[in-house]
Amino acid sequence: MPPTQKKIMLSAVQPSHLLTLGNYLGALRNWVKLQDDYTCLFFAVDLHALTVKQDPKKLREQTYLALATYIATGIRPETATLFIQSHVPEHAELAWILNCFIYMGELSRMTQFKEKSARQGQAISAGLLTYPALMASDILLYQTHLVPVGEDQKQHIEITRDIAIRMNHIYEVSLFTVPEIYTPPVGARIMSLQNPMCKMSKSDPDSNSAIYLTDTNDQILKKLKKAVTDSGSEITLDDQKPGIQNLLQIQAALSEKTPSEIVSEHTGKQYGHLKIKTAEKIIETIGPIRDRTLELMTHKDYLHSIFQAGAKHARERAQKTLAHVYDQVGLIKGRY
Repeated sequence: MPPTQKKIMLSAVQPSHLLTLGNYLGALRNWVKLQDDYTCLFFAVDLHALTVKQDPKKLREQTYLALATYIATGIRPETATLFIQSHVPEHAELAWILNCFIYMGELSRMTQFKEKSARQGQAISAGLLTYPALMASDILLYQTHLVPVGEDQKQHIEITRDIAIRMNHIYEVSLFTVPEIYTPPVGARIMSLQNPMCKMSKSDPDSNSAIYLTDTNDQILKKLKKAVTDSGSEITLDDQKPGIQNLLQIQAALSEKTPSEIVSEHTGKQYGHLKIKTAEKIIETIGPIRDRTLELMTHKDYLHSIFQAGAKHARERAQKTLAHVYDQVGLIKGRY
């Protein structure tokens, strides 16, 4: 790679539910910070969403919403490539080939597969099992160097690395760039407001457990007031107080301060004060993002033009990788 050429960074969010504060702090905010340092591709993984049953109308709306949110948080479509996964058919095409180089044992050991399949009972889709192959395809198609992910996705990046190394070794050529993981030091794992032992999830059935990026100011305040805290009343850095730790982590991430500094600012204060101050900080941060997102949602023609141009650019990159893979595995790539 020439020394002046930027490395490639890629990341995506599944539009199966509304995006949360956790998505912002763990992913979107870091995309914005890194977008000038890398050649960036950001997209909505609508194909991944199909591993569980979706309301078609809602899925389409939330896919638009995800891309609008990317732009509202500060991603610049004139420099980053923004697109929808299903608009680049090379993702599914390469995923099949990768499926033929992944072992069943590797797939069945995936933590997310074990957790989700346990919840779904007997109606487990094959897509849920082979999900890592499609995710690996997402990454490897673009010769990606850096993938910003939360803790829960590290295992999927590790299997992606394994596949890349395996196929590079089998064919004795550099088919794929082996991607590196980027995890932000603060705010990578924001916990549920109702169960601070679990990660804040956009799929949690309890809407009070998460702050959505489309929540009104009143909704944010009400959710923080209802947030589960702990016994006692002193605000301290105590691992035995996960509810308080979560609020401190949220404030620290939003303020770009340390949790210790946040504790010092609340010396002698009660839990209720911490909740209100956390709510105010969240409103200050995501209020403008929400307003801009909702404004963009009234201009879907503009959003369509963005992801249409993004898909064209993404396909140009993806086709180069896929052609190389076809050649090495012995397939004849047609041009029709």
